[in-house]
Amino acid sequence: MAEADFEAPLLDLQKRIAELRQFPGDAEREKQAVRLEAELEQGRREVFAKLTAWQKTLVARHPNRPYTLDYVAALFTEWTELHGDRRYAEDPALVCGFALYKGRAVAVIGHQKGRDTKQKIYRNFGMPKPEGYRKALRVMQLAAKFRRPILSFVDTPGAYPGLDAEERGQAEAIAFNLREMARLPVPILVLVTGEGGSGGALAIAVGDRINMLEHSVYSVISPEGCASILWRDSGRAPEAAAAMKITAQDLLGLGIVDEVVPEPSGGAHSDHEALFKSVDALLERQLAELIAQEPASLPASRYDKFRRMGRLGREFVELGAS
Repeated sequence: MAEADFEAPLLDLQKRIAELRQFPGDAEREKQAVRLEAELEQGRREVFAKLTAWQKTLVARHPNRPYTLDYVAALFTEWTELHGDRRYAEDPALVCGFALYKGRAVAVIGHQKGRDTKQKIYRNFGMPKPEGYRKALRVMQLAAKFRRPILSFVDTPGAYPGLDAEERGQAEAIAFNLREMARLPVPILVLVTGEGGSGGALAIAVGDRINMLEHSVYSVISPEGCASILWRDSGRAPEAAAAMKITAQDLLGLGIVDEVVPEPSGGAHSDHEALFKSVDALLERQLAELIAQEPASLPASRYDKFRRMGRLGREFVELGAS
């Protein structure tokens, strides 16, 4: 992905700082580097505090944002990945397994996009096929059987729309996951870390707590796709992004998500360690809240949570009709 225009001045500063750091022991250059670092931090705060919906979409797609396996390495121990859906094949676009989180056994599922060209092709750019969703459900059902909480990390442009995926029942696999996740009697925590693309995201996002990173997006279709359908012009994607209300802040206001996790001043891609600390605090707190609830009550409260979504939209419809 080409760097977004709004980040260009920040990248110039980073480059100048890196050049100065090539001369360790030079007091004058060190002084200049420190001054530029303060300037860079201030610039990041100013730029990222006023991003548009389209700019947030670009940040959400940044190739250096942490992916699921990065969170696994940073927050979990004794990770054991499971493979295959026991029906057709393994799908590397979704990683699923079991691990320990602060000594507690949990299930972890999430999208994995890949960084270099080879990995992106192997991971299918984070777009799962039906076997990926069936693998995820298999692991979640195992988690329910052994009473292990489920932590889901969402970051996908959407479910893979290819002919082979459709032939193997892509829509059915997603729909089946939605129903079955609603029934699982264990805590389910969801975190949208980048792109939350349509049913491809929702198929692993029916949870008791839905959270988003500050500069992530969650929508039924990409801004480019929306613009192509409405105006037959994908170039109007920035306009579509603003109208669709896809940012974490928009969705928090609409009651779709429960919490927004702050990102470092330059976005999640600028400081992984700082982000992991924020995510860790959120997961620990929410997991403790949900574990304290009676397991049998979780499906009913989860059902009520999703039934409440869209109530504001219905009120607007009724108001317009009158």
